[in-house]
Amino acid sequence: MQSYRITADEAKERLVTGNQKYVELSELKSDISPENLLKFSQNGQQPYAIIITCSDSRVVPELIFSAGIGDLFVIRVAGNVIDSHQLGSIEYAAEHLGTGLIVVLGHDHCGAVDAAINHEPDGYIKYITDEIVKAIGDEKDEVRACCLNVKHSCEIIEHSFQIQKDEREYGLKILGAIYHLESGEVEFL
Repeated sequence: MQSYRITADEAKERLVTGNQKYVELSELKSDISPENLLKFSQNGQQPYAIIITCSDSRVVPELIFSAGIGDLFVIRVAGNVIDSHQLGSIEYAAEHLGTGLIVVLGHDHCGAVDAAINHEPDGYIKYITDEIVKAIGDEKDEVRACCLNVKHSCEIIEHSFQIQKDEREYGLKILGAIYHLESGEVEFL
């Protein structure tokens, strides 16, 4: 286990500050210079937060949190559901990269949540919607359903023995949040 470069609370504050910047500005810039790319290529990654979010193309964590290359370890899957693949990626980032904050970032107007509430999908999409239905039950309000889905994913992460160990020993934290598409604001739950 690498030691955390910053605490979970400091990482959350960076996310909050970055989101405020995102909401207030109309244009963001990122350093993608050859020197910066070489630095990350040679020195590896040191993300300060793990973000599990939906694959929705309107939800871009690096922009939403005004983050640069190497700042966030992002895991994307429709409906921000958690299975063993996502959990393995989360454990890797927490354990081997020394990242002390995990954020499950849902969003309003989520197509996967809408499909779970209003449709009967088939094929592989059903794996996602079935997991969301477990999280939301009979909830029909889309925003409340999104929040329940985020909380469910946080609970799945909490069941990892490695994550529990890192919480006890190193202060790792798991937070849920909702991104509001219209305003660009992130609301921590």
